[in-house]
Amino acid sequence: MKLRRRAGSGQVIDRRGSGGSVGRGGLPIALGGGGIGTIIVLVILALLGGIGGGGGGSGFDFGNPQFPGAAPVGDDTVSDPDDPGGQFVQDVLGDVQETWTELFAAAGKQYEPAKLVLFEGATQSGCGAASSATGPFYCPADQMVYLDPEFFQQLHQRFGAPGDFAQAYVVAHEVAHHVQTLLGTSQQVREQSQRNPDDANELSVRLELQADCYAGVWGYTAAQRGILEPGDLEEALAAAAAIGDDRLQRESGGTVDQDTWTHGSSEQRQHWFERGFDTGDPNQCDTFSGDI
Repeated sequence: MKLRRRAGSGQVIDRRGSGGSVGRGGLPIALGGGGIGTIIVLVILALLGGIGGGGGGSGFDFGNPQFPGAAPVGDDTVSDPDDPGGQFVQDVLGDVQETWTELFAAAGKQYEPAKLVLFEGATQSGCGAASSATGPFYCPADQMVYLDPEFFQQLHQRFGAPGDFAQAYVVAHEVAHHVQTLLGTSQQVREQSQRNPDDANELSVRLELQADCYAGVWGYTAAQRGILEPGDLEEALAAAAAIGDDRLQRESGGTVDQDTWTHGSSEQRQHWFERGFDTGDPNQCDTFSGDI
């Protein structure tokens, strides 16, 4: 990727080195058909997380943790622009959010940027305590993305998905959850899941796949602007395949059970990312109508 280097904008908060605690450190368009009732807008969870009630987080979750409740987020510090890892995340985050700002504006809406917290080991969020084991996640209670950069090494070494665009896909997916929160999609999914608990897993999968599609929409804009390099798309698709529920269940030695999925299969995740990447159209990301 050939990202433009960005100065600190206050969107990235660096809590690394805080010792594992809070430290210093086209858019609104009607969906066709049924799905989740009357979702009016289109323009996030990501590995094994669940929707949950209240302020539960959404993200790349290795163990479906239970967040104990809201907690203060503490004092904020902007990440060091000379830190390569932090700078990369800052550059990707800024580019993704610029894209959504433009998409919202084109639809007569105002986009409110999310913040991203870099941490190591553990931290506190508006959704409660979090650790590296939860993986990257988005917390709707404070509208922040939480990311331990160590996850990128796991993405490479454990999941066999190296590359900068694979990492960018993770950031774009979490920002997509923020988009869904701003537009009310996530809240409608939570409400319907609470009314019909038997549908919660399927709704979670549909929400996650839409976030994958939205990440692909950003990828389309990046390609149009000449940011991508040969092999970048393949990196993102490899990451999407690596974190499919079926593959994770198979690699853990368990039975592949579609009824327990919360994020979708490898094939589904690749398909919906490609849908967004090929079309660049959020209206093509309707995962709530028909088969997925």
